[in-house]
Amino acid sequence: MTSTPELTLTESGPAAGRPVLVLHGGGGPATVAPIAEHFAATAHALLPTHPGWNGTPRPDRLTTVADLAAAYLRLLRDRRLSDVLVIGSSLGGWIAAELATADTQGLISGIVLMNSVGLEVDGEPIRDFFTLDARGVAEYAYHDSARFYVDPATLPAERLAVLQANMAALRVFSGGPAMSDPTLRPRLAAVTAPTLVLWGESDRIATPAYGKEYAASFGNSRFEVVPEAGHLPHLEQPARTFSLLDGFAAETRCR
Repeated sequence: MTSTPELTLTESGPAAGRPVLVLHGGGGPATVAPIAEHFAATAHALLPTHPGWNGTPRPDRLTTVADLAAAYLRLLRDRRLSDVLVIGSSLGGWIAAELATADTQGLISGIVLMNSVGLEVDGEPIRDFFTLDARGVAEYAYHDSARFYVDPATLPAERLAVLQANMAALRVFSGGPAMSDPTLRPRLAAVTAPTLVLWGESDRIATPAYGKEYAASFGNSRFEVVPEAGHLPHLEQPARTFSLLDGFAAETRCR
């Protein structure tokens, strides 16, 4: 694990492999660790912990998704990385979309948004995540809620404190329950990098109809639905999800 004044970063896989930047959502890096582990077999996976999650410091100057995207763009530039595949889940997808709009040097060659937030879509508001208890999160976020529900009463106090701090960081960067930026959608049309918008069919945090509108906002995108999966399709349907990710990675890699 390495760190900068802004970022804490776990790297895995061959250093000479294609860079794959994996951006987590509100649940923290553990929710997307299987994606980084999958790509580490053939690529150079970079899994950051967003500032403010899992006890990491959050500088006062970092308060918006655009701030996070700028920090990750600096990372790509400082490392002189190119042909980067960016995969973002939920809030991480919002960051990935913002990052793509700011990539004027063409460092990114492929973007994957997985059940992302960040867009305003008429008639399809994001579920107010902050009003849900643990049972509600499981029911709205997963196809099989019983499998993924965790009773907070069974967790140690230290773990609960981390979860509460993560939620506080999520509230800061997302701007509250709307979890959207009205300026984002018009800017997505200028993104030229191929984009895969991948959605769990049973997601009730951000519905597939919302995801379809997200895909339509890009100039070069396609929309794929994963059946029997919710907000984190790679956890509920890993085989189908990784098949789609692998196919897209192969299509977008620079030769």
